[in-house]
Amino acid sequence: MSRRLVIFDCDGVMFNSRRANEAFYNAIRRHFGLPPMDLGQIDYVHMATAEESVNYIIPDPALRAPAQAYRLTLDYRPFVRLMIMEPELRDVLAFLRPGIKTAVSTNRSNTIRPLLENFGLMDSFDMVVSSQDVTRPKPDPESVFLILDRLDVRPGDALFVGDSTTDADAAHGAGVELVAYRNPDLPAEYHIRALGQIKTIVGPG
Repeated sequence: MSRRLVIFDCDGVMFNSRRANEAFYNAIRRHFGLPPMDLGQIDYVHMATAEESVNYIIPDPALRAPAQAYRLTLDYRPFVRLMIMEPELRDVLAFLRPGIKTAVSTNRSNTIRPLLENFGLMDSFDMVVSSQDVTRPKPDPESVFLILDRLDVRPGDALFVGDSTTDADAAHGAGVELVAYRNPDLPAEYHIRALGQIKTIVGPG
């Protein structure tokens, strides 16, 4: 079946960002005299918004507002060096474009655009939606609806590539089929182990 749009999640799909996320939020905890995150906290910050993550990893409510302010002052460039772009991403984007539109729906905030610029990917997407661009970030489908509306694509003509229940809820909530990336247990219409498999799913452009 031919598609007109492929929406990508960022963390865990376009990039292996676990080390970068861990270092970033540990830097915030360290600034406030806290030890490194435990495994549960690391898992949480990998899917949540930056605001949600800071509130989760700072146990003292009185420190949360200062921690949010400190987060916004952190230079993200040192952490970008810890990001690993997923194999085949550039190849898949080149295959899709320009016949098939591409977009990003991420719970990242002010770090997504510097990240894409650092890897030379900004021009590879027709639209980038972060948690700052919507009232209700994923798992709410607002970001997906926004992309569909702005790019004038029907839900049935789009695919969402994600790796978490957050992505699944956002995609399915908007009526978009999900391509689960390296997560065989995730309820999805398609499951892939390599991004290159998207080429077969989208059909002729």
